Amino acid sequence: MALHPLRRLLRYARPHHGRVLLATACSILNKLFDLAPPLLIGAAIDVVVAKEDSVLAHWGVTDVLTQLWVLLVATVVIWGLESAFEYAFGVLWRNLAQTVEHELRLDAYSHVQSLDMTYFEDQSTGELLAILNDDVNQLERFLDGGANQLIQVATTVICIGAAFFAIAPGVAGLAMAPMPLVLIGSFWFQARIAPRYAEVRERVGLLNGQLAGNLTGIATVKSFTSEAYETERIARLSNAYRDANRKAIRLSSAFSPLIRMVIVVGFAATLVYGGWLAVQGELNVGAYSVMVFLTQRLLWPLTRLGETFDLYQRAMASTTRVMDLLGVERKILSGTVPLPKQDVRGELVFDGVQFKYPSRDALVLDDFDVRIEAGQTVAIVGPTGAGKSTVVNLLLRFYEPTGGRVTLDGHSLDELVLDDLRRAVGLVSQSVFLFYGTVAENIAYGSFAADREAVIDAARRAEAHDFIMALPEGYDTMVGERGQKLSGGQRQRISLARAILKNPPVLILDEATSAVDNETEAAIQRSLDYVGIGRTVIVIAHRLSTIRNSDRIFVLEAGRLREIGTHDELVEENGLYAQLWRVQTGERAA
Repeated sequence: MALHPLRRLLRYARPHHGRVLLATACSILNKLFDLAPPLLIGAAIDVVVAKEDSVLAHWGVTDVLTQLWVLLVATVVIWGLESAFEYAFGVLWRNLAQTVEHELRLDAYSHVQSLDMTYFEDQSTGELLAILNDDVNQLERFLDGGANQLIQVATTVICIGAAFFAIAPGVAGLAMAPMPLVLIGSFWFQARIAPRYAEVRERVGLLNGQLAGNLTGIATVKSFTSEAYETERIARLSNAYRDANRKAIRLSSAFSPLIRMVIVVGFAATLVYGGWLAVQGELNVGAYSVMVFLTQRLLWPLTRLGETFDLYQRAMASTTRVMDLLGVERKILSGTVPLPKQDVRGELVFDGVQFKYPSRDALVLDDFDVRIEAGQTVAIVGPTGAGKSTVVNLLLRFYEPTGGRVTLDGHSLDELVLDDLRRAVGLVSQSVFLFYGTVAENIAYGSFAADREAVIDAARRAEAHDFIMALPEGYDTMVGERGQKLSGGQRQRISLARAILKNPPVLILDEATSAVDNETEAAIQRSLDYVGIGRTVIVIAHRLSTIRNSDRIFVLEAGRLREIGTHDELVEENGLYAQLWRVQTGERAA
């Protein structure tokens, strides 16, 4: 049986147990001193009415003026302590809320980064952003104010209830009569409001997902003049979110007025019945005054339970989503065999590898047997969908083989420490991703300790230095979101410089020249002729002209290895590779 969201949150906050107790103590002490002024008012009335026969006189202070001065000093001290503890619980709860929010967001984000690539196939980026931002913020809002309110309401009920029964049990019974109804109404409210806020969180996730997708694909939206369509789509999702909120608001807004009508019964009972006892002389006038004031202090805060429970249910709905995210388990786990990058030779073997993606039925690779010697430059070619990019995914352990195994220097990839494996492999992909930042920061990404000289040297080797220096601020030029201020060829050369700076023993180029102009392709090719020395290079390409000088070329078709050889050997064989070559060179296919 799944744990309640509050218990899951409390387990997570266990390291802050001491701070929670301290904040709770300050909340309780603040409420105790907050409840004292009605007692002082009752004592003052008692002094004025009873004079030398007051309660204070029985404690040894007989002079009336002295009694009033004692009450004045007590008032100043109590109000000062109340203010001090209010400041203390405010600082403690708010800082605790910020700390838990910070740690929870970091843990959730770190966990998301560790999840398998298969998880992201079915997840919306906007939905994940909604969890990492909005849902975590909901927890912060509850801890910031809601927790203190619940503690103070409980303190109020216990202390005033005890005082009432000590002063006048009969009046206390009438004053406390609404309490069961309030509690029953609160539990009913929680049961009804929880699913409504769960729907609110779901709706906001869908809305954020669509917004994130639209902003990422803004160029496509504009090129198809789809602005009006996307605005309408966002309007529908936003309306669904608003409607879900309206359902929750209608219920949550009704709580306080209904509770107020219930608690007025208790106040009226104290006012009338207590007053009658005072008139009959069965209840001290000061005590009656205290009970009237305390009844208001007892029952009125209960009207705010609706607001508090509203915060609580929002927080629990968000807690469920955050904790469910943290509960997603990884399937691809790190091995235990270390393999430092400097010790990697770069020998790769695909031994009878089979693979299919979880969302598909057909095998993408079937009985794939390939051996790549250390220091070789090899190419993998084939028609679209042949399984070329899957080879990259398996090498980086983004996915695990369905059958067979892949080895690096004789070690099965699943045996190696995952970070060591990925540090040993550099990837230059067709779809280059640049982060918001400067050119230098993007080249040094992953090699964060590199100095400016090393960054510039890597850029020179990637033939990117000249165009970088022509930018407005050189290496300190901001590249924009996803590198949008740069051309495709410029982004590709920065990506190559980033891989060169990483200095991996195994370098993979996955369609790295398929979307660049001839000049950039030639520049990348010259860079590879230099960079490929002393490391294993795997080139996945559609443009066969870029792989003519490869030591070996592996030809894939429908997930199976069809041909192996050098360029000249494969053209001479007059098979699939030769056919692809004739098509690209403009010759008529046989």
